[in-house]
Amino acid sequence: MSESCCAVPEEKQAADPRYRRILWIALAVNAAMFAVEIAGSLASGSVSLLADGVDFAGDASNYALSLAVLSMGLAWRARAALVKGSCMAAYGVFVLAAAAYGAWGGVPPGPFTMGAIGLLALAANVGVAVLLYTYRTGDANMRSVWLCSRNDVIGNIAVMLAALGVLGTGTVWPDLAVAVVMATLGLSAARNVIAQARAELTSAAYLR
Repeated sequence: MSESCCAVPEEKQAADPRYRRILWIALAVNAAMFAVEIAGSLASGSVSLLADGVDFAGDASNYALSLAVLSMGLAWRARAALVKGSCMAAYGVFVLAAAAYGAWGGVPPGPFTMGAIGLLALAANVGVAVLLYTYRTGDANMRSVWLCSRNDVIGNIAVMLAALGVLGTGTVWPDLAVAVVMATLGLSAARNVIAQARAELTSAAYLR
């Protein structure tokens, strides 16, 4: 079944009060999980938890930006998506740098803290992703929100796998490998969002 079969027209989606409420819920969840994961990263020394925590902070900012432009025209929503895409790209670069630093230090993180916080984050992100699923095929602004949520679920599963890897091997490498995968997902999503946003800006300029 194609993704478009359950899609709601973009302008109707953007004006949907339910979508606005979902964004507020997502904003609150991501802000809370940012604090939890940063504390967990500091306690465990995990780069993948740090990556996920920074991602939560970025997502909270993205949800706030989405709320700010939700009732505006396509051009403004596309500009917001460009900002978010750039932030996603910056996140990817930051995580790669953090992984490189972790490789230089070589100290294994605490796997039990990683696993417990990864499980909590997974529950939070699955809940948000389920709420956002209906709105995954809208404009670049809405698509960026969905991609962030989808990538977060994948990242949380990866963090828990990294915790098992660290526990089994006693090395830092599973944690760093997951951090690199998460950075790659962020960079890929950023490319997609920026490309769609640019196309929408061109379309909006042509229609004026």
